[in-house]
Amino acid sequence: MPFKMTEMVGCEFPLFAFSHCRDVVVAASRAGGFGVLGAVSYTPEQLEHELQWIDDHVDGMPYGVDVLIPEVQAVDHSVSADEIVAQIPSQYRDFTRQLLRDAGISDEAGAPQGGSQAPNTSLGQELLEVSFNHPVRLIANALGTAPPEMIQAGKKHGIPVAALVGAKEHALKQVDAGVDIIVAQGGEGGGHCGDVSTVVLIPEVVRAIKQAGADIPVLAAGGIMTGEQMAGMMAMGAAGAWCGSVWLASPEAETTPVFREKMVAAGSRDTIRSKYRTGKFSRQLKSEWHDRWEQAGLPALPMPLMSLLAEPVLRALDQAAVSGNAQAQALSSYWVGQGLGLVEDQRGVGTIVQDFKEGFARGVEGLNASLE
Repeated sequence: MPFKMTEMVGCEFPLFAFSHCRDVVVAASRAGGFGVLGAVSYTPEQLEHELQWIDDHVDGMPYGVDVLIPEVQAVDHSVSADEIVAQIPSQYRDFTRQLLRDAGISDEAGAPQGGSQAPNTSLGQELLEVSFNHPVRLIANALGTAPPEMIQAGKKHGIPVAALVGAKEHALKQVDAGVDIIVAQGGEGGGHCGDVSTVVLIPEVVRAIKQAGADIPVLAAGGIMTGEQMAGMMAMGAAGAWCGSVWLASPEAETTPVFREKMVAAGSRDTIRSKYRTGKFSRQLKSEWHDRWEQAGLPALPMPLMSLLAEPVLRALDQAAVSGNAQAQALSSYWVGQGLGLVEDQRGVGTIVQDFKEGFARGVEGLNASLE
């Protein structure tokens, strides 16, 4: 069965596997989907290393990269990473130190760090340049309107540019900017998301794009964990599915064994949209981390201060959780969408892609049978 998206990017099946883990990207592409490496947190040197590894293991199958061009991330270049970290109020540092001490963890393990985590006005462009030195078949902009530099670079290299949106208005801005693909993510999705559900957002975005006179494919994202769901989204006009959470319980994922077990045991009501990780609302697995912050009554810090404070602490908690620390396990969390209620085991990425293909076929057959 031919699909518009498969012709655009060269994959067999229009299932896009977004992941921060190169193993997931490779496994998804080799299984016939399309792996997309989330590269926002990498330095150019790290991204070069990761993409070279993917090239060596993906057997020539297509893949893409998700970066962040700094239209929404720009800061004053004269401000150093250490100066940004220094803006974190002392009471917030005291709170996270106490949280670690309560869990029996050295508070030095979660000290805020600068370095590559700090916003950088040129980093996104550098990551883009690294990406184009590899046989990538898609570039996605992670947040905000894709800037002219990204659109122009995509056209120069003959590579489609995708952009993520959470509202119809944002989609139309991306159309005006000249993107080739829209990824419309509903509020069910993990990570940064809006509050419009996928089942409403997809037809709304598809209709708006058509009314604007554009012919741009829309990938559906947010809570999609099965091939039947994917078929339903495509019945509403989507050209494929963009999934992130469905891979998080896989052995190939970057998640810890503790999180995978918590994810499999959790239900769809066990996530929360919270600012207590990045400073903006993002959907995560609800844990004692969020309870402790709410109890403290401290409002979340803005970007990037909240990330610079929270991420080292959460990494320290993950390490302790894997070592068997029960309190750290209770605090452990990660970004994940409401679709986690449909994840029943820790199956591999290749198996998930195959399950999607079979579920999609069942969904299409069911629709056809109902018409007959």
